[in-house]
Amino acid sequence: MKNTKLQKMIAIGMLSSISFVLMLFNFPLPPFPAFLEVDFSDVPALIAAITMGPVAGILVELFKNILDWLFSGSPTGMPVGHIANFTTGVLFIMPVYFVYRRLSNEKGLKMGLVLGTLTMAVGMSLLNYVLFLPMYTYFLNVPATTGTALTKMIVLGILPFNILKGIIVMIIFLLLFSNLKKWIEKQHTQFLN
Repeated sequence: MKNTKLQKMIAIGMLSSISFVLMLFNFPLPPFPAFLEVDFSDVPALIAAITMGPVAGILVELFKNILDWLFSGSPTGMPVGHIANFTTGVLFIMPVYFVYRRLSNEKGLKMGLVLGTLTMAVGMSLLNYVLFLPMYTYFLNVPATTGTALTKMIVLGILPFNILKGIIVMIIFLLLFSNLKKWIEKQHTQFLN
């Protein structure tokens, strides 16, 4: 039991470090607002969630954002972007975990990834509308975008961006999963059964 706990802690630490490094290689997609960036840091969190459970995935998301905030800082002085990134990651990985847990096969994984993408896209659209964009405007001390302009930014910017980001991460993860399938299934059996 102790050995498994230690292995889990080490694996979470390693996956968090990999996730943090992947977060450094973020890039914007030209048609979308510059503050929206794609990175592949959710892939290690997905591996953690699938192999060790939802708490492990959430911890990887948390630790990578804390590390990035400590090393990179934040334009607002407050970690608003990091909180948004953490929330985005959790909204993405949790449906994947729950669907894959119920249907432990490749079809279940694909269904979970699609559901995770939709949950992330819709959830972050709503949360940006009511929480994150107002927080940015407050901390940056700029006039708030409201009404039609805010709705337009979310419908034409944030929602399609998160769908595209989810599809990109899904493709990368499925390519990785096809190569690591036996290892992931072995880890899943070791930690969750």
